[in-house]
Amino acid sequence: MVQSKQRRLWIRTAILAVLVAAVAYTLYANFTKEDRGQLHVGDKAPDFALVDMDGNKHKLSDYRGKGVFLNFWGTWCEPCEREMPFLDNQYQKFTGQGVEVLAVNVGESHFLINNFVKKHQLTFPVLVDKSRDVQTAYGIDPLPTSFLIDPEGKIVKIITGTLTEKKIKNDMELIKP
Repeated sequence: MVQSKQRRLWIRTAILAVLVAAVAYTLYANFTKEDRGQLHVGDKAPDFALVDMDGNKHKLSDYRGKGVFLNFWGTWCEPCEREMPFLDNQYQKFTGQGVEVLAVNVGESHFLINNFVKKHQLTFPVLVDKSRDVQTAYGIDPLPTSFLIDPEGKIVKIITGTLTEKKIKNDMELIKP
């Protein structure tokens, strides 16, 4: 009888310890969630490899030595749609000066993306993040969000919200090699 009581005590203690650990982990995760996955100015931009609409693979590290205007967007996003023509105009002016644009669509179908690209006659590489792994790595929320990355791969500026053509021009000057 004594052994049975001791065994129940150990089982209850183990269950209680597991519950306390689960509560502690949940509290820790909630209090630190804003610190995890967030990038800041001065951080090294996480490398990634994505495929563009033509099937070509693009790695961020392949653009070392150039400034990169990394833009996350969606076809349904009105602010994204407003800034795309401005982004393309400046891309055409700055691409010969060592600044590249990589526009990362977050998880939409090729059909929707192709229609959007054709409608706006975009000439820069449009990459597809189907799994949203890159979106997660960069902590993207909301859209549009852009990262200015210098030729050494460091984040110079993080911009959320719609950009004007003048702002895009000034930002591209900032990352020009």
